Amino acid sequence: MNIEKKISEKIKEALQSLYGAAVEKVALEKTNPDFVGDITLVVFGFLKLSKKKPEETATEIGNYLKANVPEVADFNVIKGFLNIVVSDAFWSDYLKSIYSKPFINAALPAGAPVVMVEYSSPNTNKPLHLGHIRNNLLGFSVAEILKAAGNKVVKANLVNDRGIHICKSMLAWQKWGNGETPESTGIKGDKLVGKYYVEFDKHYKKEVETLVQQGKTKDEAEKQAPLMQEAQQMLFKWEAGDKDVKELWATMNGWVYKGFEATYKMLGVDFDKVYYESQTYLLGKSIIEEGLAKGVLKRRPDNSVYIDLTADGLDEKTLLRADGTSVYMTQDLGTAIQRAEEVKFDRLVYTVANEQDYHFKVLFLILKKLGYKWADGLYHLSYGMVELPEGKMKSREGTVVDADDLMDEMIATAAATSKELGKADGLSEAEANKLYQTIGLGALKYFMLKVDPKKKMLFNPAESIDFNGNTGPFIQFNYVRVQALLRKAKDTMSFDTSAALNAPAQLLPQEKELIIKLYNFPVVLNQAAAEYSPAIIANYVYDLAKEFSQYYHDNPILKEKPEVALFRLQLAQTVGVAIKSCMSLLGIEVPDRM
Repeated sequence: MNIEKKISEKIKEALQSLYGAAVEKVALEKTNPDFVGDITLVVFGFLKLSKKKPEETATEIGNYLKANVPEVADFNVIKGFLNIVVSDAFWSDYLKSIYSKPFINAALPAGAPVVMVEYSSPNTNKPLHLGHIRNNLLGFSVAEILKAAGNKVVKANLVNDRGIHICKSMLAWQKWGNGETPESTGIKGDKLVGKYYVEFDKHYKKEVETLVQQGKTKDEAEKQAPLMQEAQQMLFKWEAGDKDVKELWATMNGWVYKGFEATYKMLGVDFDKVYYESQTYLLGKSIIEEGLAKGVLKRRPDNSVYIDLTADGLDEKTLLRADGTSVYMTQDLGTAIQRAEEVKFDRLVYTVANEQDYHFKVLFLILKKLGYKWADGLYHLSYGMVELPEGKMKSREGTVVDADDLMDEMIATAAATSKELGKADGLSEAEANKLYQTIGLGALKYFMLKVDPKKKMLFNPAESIDFNGNTGPFIQFNYVRVQALLRKAKDTMSFDTSAALNAPAQLLPQEKELIIKLYNFPVVLNQAAAEYSPAIIANYVYDLAKEFSQYYHDNPILKEKPEVALFRLQLAQTVGVAIKSCMSLLGIEVPDRM
């Protein structure tokens, strides 16, 4: 039931009938809120056809539409702008068509595109932090939006579980851990390992400082510090398959995985596939020979292999060191090829902060030059970093905002605010605790996702938990308001909202606006999917909740005569379904009571 398409076709018909002109495309706009109308046609482009003034041309087209399109109730002309008023009957019929049906179609069309969305990608030397929260929420929400838009989505996580940073934590635990474990200390596994990453850095800095005092340059001191050399030796042993090192690595990584699992569960994100760098870091070496044979890659006199991208405005990128070892880019090339063969994706979305913009430009370009056609489907979802009032986070110094601690803080703040406002009155302790978690995490997620992904953001927990304004709790409260209204109608007035929807002949302006917002959802969803932007959904659902809040405030519902009350209840119920569906795309739960 696309009214824009129908009116567009009828405008083409009007131009043919009135001026004998065939037009292939007609662009329509949403009417400016300052004027009466729903859809606007700008007629200036048709004046050569009509050979008449803008106002006369617009009026003639408007009269044709009113005479030939039942859905066009009226029109008005402002200079060269034809503002078309769509009839209340159309909007009422649209509401009937979606009433009591799922707001999002979960069924995938035949031949749905396959999209892999990679997000999270943590290191196993530390717990997840505030930056990871934005990454996980963004990746998960984009995956849900793409799924709702008709794609078969595969959620992927690449765990960085090897390398010098992992060895630093392992070495520090060996030296100063005294055999402690998550069980013996009561410390969450990822936090325990992160503790020793920080411990390594403290001792390492002291060694560097001592060497500098002995006359070494800072660069020399950093390379020659005994701790760094021991960590590098441990990495060599790991790559050589040393039994003791491998066992320690498996044990400590196991602690971290259990910790990550708990954080992911609390955050409400999941994955279909988990890849481990320890299993993929050797991938890509075979591509070197392929690239050399094709002449895409070149070998230097020292035996290192590189690709020259200077003609493309980039630089020379080394893909194989002189000693034959691969670099991170080589691994990413191999991993992309493996996924293309395994998943056969149409698109692969990498959710990675904008600090890696250059890396992905190079990666995608190399794959294209190697002749992989699927490389055209690669996309870097580049997002801005999350900052605090104090500045950037530094994991080596132990000054990060821990993800678990932040979620706990949000839940505690939600509890304090809810108690103060009486939101948990009448709930059992278990129900109240669930409500606090739903509100706290909803506030966190919404605050993170309402900002355009490309923008850097400053996170302010206090601003996010507010039952007024553009916040998660405000939207959740309006969903609860709908549920409370429906319960009251059923329990005290015996309304059956499952009855067929019977709209009045004339809608209130606010009712029409609510229905138009519901009608616009498919366009909003497709835009969010095309732009990989949960912010589009977030701001849409806020506008919907705000519009409903005003409608609820201005218009009595249960006090009206039964047929009016029933229609308003059914409209409210449909808005509630829409709010819940949109929030689910953001990974946010909505409570039934507060």
